[in-house]
Amino acid sequence: MSRKIYCIKLRMESEGLDFPPYPGPLGQKIYAQISKAAWQQWLSRQTMFINEYRLNLLDPKAREFLAKEMEKFLFEDKDELPAGYNPEKN
Repeated sequence: MSRKIYCIKLRMESEGLDFPPYPGPLGQKIYAQISKAAWQQWLSRQTMFINEYRLNLLDPKAREFLAKEMEKFLFEDKDELPAGYNPEKN
């Protein structure tokens, strides 16, 4: 049986995540307030950031950048594309 939550990103009741997708208190907040659908949206956006900025995930600064962008995307309703992103070039 799936867990239902009110997703603050999608502003509707939706299927919740099966487990916290991120460590610590932020992971618990995501688990409690973000749906599977919204998390999938973030994963797509995260991939876009990694590719566009050629981020090295071994670099702590890159991980910190992604964490800040994740919080903005999921909790602050800031749906910004990477600077200079042009879907036509792909």
